[in-house]
Amino acid sequence: MDIPRFGIPEKLAARMSMAEQHEYLRTKLTRRGMLRTSVATAAVAGAGMGTGLLTAAPAAAHSSSAHGSPTVLTSRSTTQVDGSLVAPFGRHLAYGADPKTQMSVSWQVPFAVKRPYIRIGLKPWSLSRRIDAEVRHLTTPTLNNGAIAAAEQFYVHASLERLQPGTTYYYGVGHDGFDPADTRNLGSLGTFTTAPSRAENFTFTAFGDQGVSYHALGNDQLLLGQNPAFHLHAGDICYADPSGSGQETDVYDARTWDQFLAQTETVAKTVPWMVTTGNHDMEAWYSPDGYGGQNARWTLPDNGPDPVGLPGVYSFVHGNVAVVALDANDVSNEIPANLGISGGKQTKWLDRRLGELRARRDVDFVVVFFHHCAFSTTNAHASEGGVREAWVPLFEKHQVDLVINGHNHVYERTDAILKNVVSRKVPIGERTDPTRDGIVYVTAGGAGKSLYNFPAPDTYEGHVHDQESVDTYYVAKGGVHAAETVEWSRVRYTGYSFLAVEVSVGTHPKMKVTALAESGERIDHFEVSRG
Repeated sequence: MDIPRFGIPEKLAARMSMAEQHEYLRTKLTRRGMLRTSVATAAVAGAGMGTGLLTAAPAAAHSSSAHGSPTVLTSRSTTQVDGSLVAPFGRHLAYGADPKTQMSVSWQVPFAVKRPYIRIGLKPWSLSRRIDAEVRHLTTPTLNNGAIAAAEQFYVHASLERLQPGTTYYYGVGHDGFDPADTRNLGSLGTFTTAPSRAENFTFTAFGDQGVSYHALGNDQLLLGQNPAFHLHAGDICYADPSGSGQETDVYDARTWDQFLAQTETVAKTVPWMVTTGNHDMEAWYSPDGYGGQNARWTLPDNGPDPVGLPGVYSFVHGNVAVVALDANDVSNEIPANLGISGGKQTKWLDRRLGELRARRDVDFVVVFFHHCAFSTTNAHASEGGVREAWVPLFEKHQVDLVINGHNHVYERTDAILKNVVSRKVPIGERTDPTRDGIVYVTAGGAGKSLYNFPAPDTYEGHVHDQESVDTYYVAKGGVHAAETVEWSRVRYTGYSFLAVEVSVGTHPKMKVTALAESGERIDHFEVSRG
């Protein structure tokens, strides 16, 4: 099982919540307990450093706190680097709650920086004044006798508002000593485009379970060719904890995030990269809920359930499509580290938000994405019973048009489902109407990590295998694997792949959903339209 518990004995971790794992790591596995329970997430802006200089912070330069409250880190290293020699990297965009007027730009620097900022403009040679940015700092000390690597990471964020809809902006990020407006640095500029004020045709892409690999990089370049307006990442983002086995021999390397963001920058510097939280994205070292690292690395819409503060729960509307992101760790029977973390508030918010979105006259389609699969048949994880119990009835109540998951490292697509059974078969190339047929669920977990397998043969476009039923299971309460024989598994593909969804507007709006293998071969397609 992909249980994200690093440095904790397996039998102990199996019954520990994220908060208990955080306490264990902070008190038992630090170097002689010197770090105690202090939280390693803190905002720093290069206090005490000279103009144009970057100074590295030591790995353990923070004080203890009895209640795990944040502490401010101050650089104490004498190492100084001219800021003009160090360029920002790992740029990634994210929409705000209103994609027409809001965009967040995030990036990384190798050291604490003096006065980080962003410049934007309608032309690359006409950028704005400096707009201040925020630095969020993460410290990972050496743990578990060196099995967990030490790292210092500095993430910088700028949230832009009052932008013009449907407008392409040039932007550059910098700090004292590195000015993106300098002619020597113009090659570091990026662009982004806000959502249009009126609905128009567009494409978005989606996958989950990416990590760092040649396959992940290949998928990035292929989806960039689709010219997507935005991209959905259904969790298990980079796998800094690669095994998740919960044994003392686990290796956690936060520097994998550096590799991931560098790998992804070619796309994410231009395409809003909308992520949600997978089980591998719960990192117990940084905070009791496991989301301290997620909050440091990403700035996402903050319109989720209040005051829960789950970073992977939000919604936005682009054109005629409403998108809802959920954190399935909250309802997971299989991996219960954060089971019930929202106290039911996420589910209540989901019911309310789906109702609000469905009532909007400008919204034709509602798409929901999250990590754990509602319906899948792989031998690795199969289906999550907690999702079926808590959320599937709400999807059906509000006639959600498409559900996208990761977790299982394959591509799988269902027929239209109502009340856990096939309501209408949807062969490859066919059309479905959620107002009468039910909901199609897509597992798009083939983004780059090692592949899983199915209990039945693959069946996809050009290679259809005629088998109507599959013997599989779902994870019930208590982690019990409950056997079931299903007839809803319509397409199965054991390979790396991603989704491209072409959205059209007009009298008869539709979503054309296409699954592409990393070779560019089409392995599935179907159409969603209403009425």
